[in-house]
Amino acid sequence: MVNVAQKFAIKSGAYGTADGCGLAILASMDGQPEFQYWWVNQSKAVARGLMGDYLWTARRERGVSSESAQNMTRVQRGDVIFAYSEAAVRGVGVALRGAVEAMRPQELAPAGKSAAAVQGWYLPVRFFELAVPLSPRAHMDELGPVLPAEQSPLRAKGARNPAVYLTPVSTAMAEVLRRLLAEQLEYVEAQIKAAAASELADDWVETSIRRRTDITPEEKQQLIRARRGLGIFRRSLEKIESACRLTGLLDRRHLRACHIKPWSVSDDQEKIDGCNGLLLSPHIAHLFVRGYISFSDQGDLLASRHLNPAILTSWSLRMPMKVGVFQPRQRLYLDYHRREVFDQPEIGRRGWA
Repeated sequence: MVNVAQKFAIKSGAYGTADGCGLAILASMDGQPEFQYWWVNQSKAVARGLMGDYLWTARRERGVSSESAQNMTRVQRGDVIFAYSEAAVRGVGVALRGAVEAMRPQELAPAGKSAAAVQGWYLPVRFFELAVPLSPRAHMDELGPVLPAEQSPLRAKGARNPAVYLTPVSTAMAEVLRRLLAEQLEYVEAQIKAAAASELADDWVETSIRRRTDITPEEKQQLIRARRGLGIFRRSLEKIESACRLTGLLDRRHLRACHIKPWSVSDDQEKIDGCNGLLLSPHIAHLFVRGYISFSDQGDLLASRHLNPAILTSWSLRMPMKVGVFQPRQRLYLDYHRREVFDQPEIGRRGWA
């Protein structure tokens, strides 16, 4: 049985890999555990600024059940997590992989103090915001009967249980939450589908590359480093591009090397081809990779219908806008980006990426 992230990935379409296999392989994997629902009680600071990409908890934390730390190690890739903070469920996410041991991130240190040597568990998660947060207090007549008998994330009247950080959610409770969230959960699942599919595709391709016997270890390393915008791909790209096309930033230390045709669907040569890339400022890279913007062959900036117009104003992106000419080979990759990435509804929606 495949887990939820795999289901979402499979529904989103096939992704090629270096050896011709795709995410469809994941669908045929036997023995996969049924995915689990979880509930996390987030602090205000984390909920407002850091909920977007991970969970972290100390191995032992004063006032918090040790079971919560153990639960971090039980989460599997594809598990669904309801995120609660400030008296409401404000987000839903999917675990990108299992937890690993890690020191406390600096941003989670108490105000005015260093992170110190606090050991804990780090769990990569992709969360998405709910347009209308759900207040449990208003629905305890429905939620109360399905709360867990032990390690409940909520108290009897719907208040957060401070002794619980992360706890499993039963299928019955998940179904109540789904009903109370109405169509919001389906909307979020569409966003998760796109994010999880991308993560799973990249992970699967990287694993496939590591297992290949037809290329040298050095070639494997170059292909894998290209996924992160490094190595020969970056060097080749910097011979073609010298600045961010939109911001004009020249300091390459602060520019991301982004593939035009996504790394996961590129063949070996395309993965390291400098013409299959752009140097972009981080916020511009986000828009491009997620399909919110693209470029015409003539160098016109294209904005997705799903892009909030306020972003164009806030980031000084004026329409119409010319970004310069592209080389012939770059145009081939841009054609793919416009057809397969740009303006895709499941990619171009508001989410925490």
